[in-house]
Amino acid sequence: MQSSKNLFDRAIITKRRHRAVQGDLADFLHREAAAQISERLQEIKKSFTNRAFVGWLPDVWQQEIGAMTAADDTDTLLLDVAAHDLLIHGLCLHSANDPVGQLVQARRSLLPDGLMIAALFGGQTLHELRSSFAKAEAELEGGISPRVAPMGDIRDLGGLISRAGLALPVADSQKLTVTYETPLHLMQDLRKMGEVNALTERRKTFTRRSTLNRMIEIYTDNFAQADGRIPATFEIVFLTGWAPSATQPKPLRPGSATTRLADVLNTEEK
Repeated sequence: MQSSKNLFDRAIITKRRHRAVQGDLADFLHREAAAQISERLQEIKKSFTNRAFVGWLPDVWQQEIGAMTAADDTDTLLLDVAAHDLLIHGLCLHSANDPVGQLVQARRSLLPDGLMIAALFGGQTLHELRSSFAKAEAELEGGISPRVAPMGDIRDLGGLISRAGLALPVADSQKLTVTYETPLHLMQDLRKMGEVNALTERRKTFTRRSTLNRMIEIYTDNFAQADGRIPATFEIVFLTGWAPSATQPKPLRPGSATTRLADVLNTEEK
């Protein structure tokens, strides 16, 4: 049974993902994230022979990265312990009720010195839509309801890696701008992505037509480009960490350096 304390309604997430897959699926952000990770793997001087994937579009990711054991991003990951040397978490960690728990399970599924790379949406994602809806509701309804899920800042998200017990943590991000004819076309695409509002505390009634029309006006007035199209920002954050291993490099103990920085830079120490 789902706890009322959960941020996300997992049942509605599953329903909307199923609807997206059965319809005109918009998977271009998954393909972009998978391509980015594929490039990163090519730069790592290590071969991975037992790969795992966590997410809901494994076929899309495997086209870029190769065959992987797939598991849904449920609360409990159906992956064997210490079985994989690579785990890819595919653009769904942002909708996990316990993201640290997901990363802990990812670490446990890795062999020593195994690599985990997670892609998820960051805090700048859909900031135009979020602010436009907030202003419209504040003007016409006297309050604000949760329309777009809160997404973490890259600095906060980077801290999840260490909290999960992964070593050598790295967090970086890429912003993608997609343009649409109108905000309504953006919202239609979000449905095709399976990324419609799934917050447990989301508004359960239909949006007032007046509020929707005002949102469109605000979005267009504040963000429209010269050609009249409106931009939508998607920030994809990449979290990278390694399962601890005795063979990994360790930071030097403070005060243990044997060479002065001034000597290395060929300058005088002041």
